[in-house]
Amino acid sequence: MKYSPRALGPELLKAARAFPALILTGPRRAGKTTLLRKLFPHASYVLLEDPDAIARFRADPRQFIAELETPVILAEVQNVPEIFGYIRARIDARSSRKGQWFLTGSQEAPLMRGVTESMAGRAAIFNLLPLSLQESDKVTLLRGGFPEALGRPATAAVWFRSYVQTYLERDVRSVASIRDLATFRRFLAVLATRCGQVINRADLAASIGLSAPTVAHWLGVLELTGQILLVPPFFENLGKRLIKSPKLHFVDAGLACHLLGIETATQLDRSPFLGALFEGFVASEILKAQIAKGRARSLYYFRDQQGLEVDFVVPLAESRLALVEAKASRSVRPDAAAPLLRLPRAMERYEPVGFVVHRPTAADPASRALVPGVSALALRMLPSAMGL
Repeated sequence: MKYSPRALGPELLKAARAFPALILTGPRRAGKTTLLRKLFPHASYVLLEDPDAIARFRADPRQFIAELETPVILAEVQNVPEIFGYIRARIDARSSRKGQWFLTGSQEAPLMRGVTESMAGRAAIFNLLPLSLQESDKVTLLRGGFPEALGRPATAAVWFRSYVQTYLERDVRSVASIRDLATFRRFLAVLATRCGQVINRADLAASIGLSAPTVAHWLGVLELTGQILLVPPFFENLGKRLIKSPKLHFVDAGLACHLLGIETATQLDRSPFLGALFEGFVASEILKAQIAKGRARSLYYFRDQQGLEVDFVVPLAESRLALVEAKASRSVRPDAAAPLLRLPRAMERYEPVGFVVHRPTAADPASRALVPGVSALALRMLPSAMGL
């Protein structure tokens, strides 16, 4: 697959002119190292999953750091978290030099501990998710956005199977010391059947034969390694009895389809999970657009105990609020806007704007007015419509 420029690139280049170090986190194989090597082609490169590199660092860390030619890209630094202290010392000795250290990792929590302890004020931190619709027209609901899966669609099923195995053996085992990987794999597959649902940890635990604390811990592992999104509810000053548990989505729709055994477009169209998968696809695209602009993640859902539900609530600038409904159908009717018209009555502090997002067809316009105050549009158009 031809390299697709990443929307985050300009933000990384800007930060490299202001900070000695950049730290880029995100799911395994999302394209972190490829992006850095494209942006900084003259940087040297060391993969810290290589047993020889790890052994050399552990044998003599000061010598290892001294021999590095900067600028340097150090990939998967979570494998040697103690390296941050040595990098800090090197940065402090050459404080005027910017853009010298480019670090990547697929486990956000261990990285952030190292940054907090050693790199505060010295590093700019970014997150990279798989490719978005804005970045590549090859991204689909069926295949998701992982570059390698898109580059070889004929063997995508094999790639996803290998990805899951690698993820379990490296990220899961090292983050949580989980020995029963077979049960964790089953847990991952069961989660795929809960896409788009509000998470009930006790119910989920009972269905798998685990304790609720174990389920909570494993959900945390999947979230910090960039595999799932736990979207919190929006309940600011609405004066209602609201649902307060998070909603579950997968970061990559292609991985979710793989876990559900969906391999073809026909199977996807007939799947009972189509609506939930598309909803997760929308969630991921919104977050990718926010991250690419250097903004904080800001995505919620709304549901009250009277049955009113809106798929996504997205705070925008100047007290504006985007209300988004995700519809997997190829076209939508005006009644799809009903929840978006009911909810604003309780939001006096905000200026809501409504969007019903659907899968496009060649014959449909990319965007059209559905009812006053609500637009129907193809998912590709949503980020720009929201000003992202």
